[in-house]
Amino acid sequence: MTREQFAVTLTLQDGYAFSIDFGEQLGAPLVVDELPPLGKGRGPNPARVLAAAVGSCLGASLLFCLRKAHVEPAGLRTTVETTMIRNARGRLRIGKIDVHLSPELAAEQRERIGRCVELFEDFCIVTESVRTGIDVNVTVDGVPLPAGESATVGSIGA
Repeated sequence: MTREQFAVTLTLQDGYAFSIDFGEQLGAPLVVDELPPLGKGRGPNPARVLAAAVGSCLGASLLFCLRKAHVEPAGLRTTVETTMIRNARGRLRIGKIDVHLSPELAAEQRERIGRCVELFEDFCIVTESVRTGIDVNVTVDGVPLPAGESATVGSIGA
């Protein structure tokens, strides 16, 4: 696979906990689990992983731009507040994601970051993908389908 295409593998441990293997020796597997009472909360749930992906991508995009501008922050803290809502059918959905980035910059550096603040969001793969919608095609192996129906169970997208 190329950098433009990748795969992750999730393996059920027990209950609702999955171990995620990111492949290509990209660190230790991550355990995700649903919060109680459904799961045991042994790891972040998928909504929190999405929030972390948005925050991490935005933080990395800001850092990249700052470093290109020869501004090296002493640190960066990113806080992601996610609001859950119920849709018309009463199902929980992520309704809003608020991200606050706090780079630690010297006073003289603050004057040089204006252009980065204008540009960095556009380079965040995850945030811009979530904002515009992602086609997600789902198939379930081993499920007999009525004649003439596709193996795609559902699709989410723009």
